[in-house]
Amino acid sequence: MARAYASIVLKAPVQTVWSLVRDFNGLPSWAPAIERSKIEGGLASDVVGCVRSFYTKDGSHIRERLLALDDSHYTFTYNFEKPAYPVKNYVATLRLYPVTHTDETFAEWSATFDEAPGDEGKYQDIISRDVFAANWQSLASIIKAKKPVPLEAPRWKGGSPNKVWTSRVIKAPVQEVWKIMRDFAGMGEWHGDITKMHMLMKHRSDKVSGVRDFYFGAGHLNEELLHMDDVERSFSYRITKSDLPWLNYVSGPRLWPVTSTNSTFGAWTGDWDTSPQDDLTLMPNTETNVYQQGFAELERNFFSKKKR
Repeated sequence: MARAYASIVLKAPVQTVWSLVRDFNGLPSWAPAIERSKIEGGLASDVVGCVRSFYTKDGSHIRERLLALDDSHYTFTYNFEKPAYPVKNYVATLRLYPVTHTDETFAEWSATFDEAPGDEGKYQDIISRDVFAANWQSLASIIKAKKPVPLEAPRWKGGSPNKVWTSRVIKAPVQEVWKIMRDFAGMGEWHGDITKMHMLMKHRSDKVSGVRDFYFGAGHLNEELLHMDDVERSFSYRITKSDLPWLNYVSGPRLWPVTSTNSTFGAWTGDWDTSPQDDLTLMPNTETNVYQQGFAELERNFFSKKKR
């Protein structure tokens, strides 16, 4: 199975970008190769199951069905009903994430499909470059030229998906960032407030169920590795020992490639139980002094290593 993919950071808040791309019938307004489009049967463009019928400027006719639409997570999924290319089982997803550090948007577009024998990699490259990446660049140019006014709508409908959900763009290739971050016992090497970090029982740092022991400032903590995923470049962990007044703390980062700039988009989330009064301090401190500081120091670590 082939996979096409392209991603970019757009200089507008996620609510604003979503208002530009959410319309399943709106491709002609931001995809340069599309001439005209209509939704069949007179349906609205946000009716799941509707089919958009559109023509490219070279006269090609394509039909695509909306399979899923999610306003709370800024994503939609669709398939080919009449394909643009000689591929089978094509399913594509467009998704946006807020870059909370700069109030910009990380946008990714992906598709999986089967190519015919002899075409291996051909349409994967064409769709990644000439469709997804080209359309993202077009949208970036439109945003730069029009400077759309940020919407007053809240970033998350129904509230943040986690007690802390924060993200940042790291100016380094995703494989290099993951190489550093993947070491579960290595955070003491690149986070300035963490010292004496090591794995208990001399376990490997990628052993799921392994526990790291460390100091954060004067506080002594133990954290257990709950999952490690080299495909999605993510891991999660839970606190098993802490001086702070929280229970059921589960946290973890995930990294994505920004293909337009060969950099990294990272999101770090955390959930726990504690009193609302304690959260007034714990939530902003965790976001700023753990997650965001961690991403910033990862970037500095990468560039300091390059200079050696």
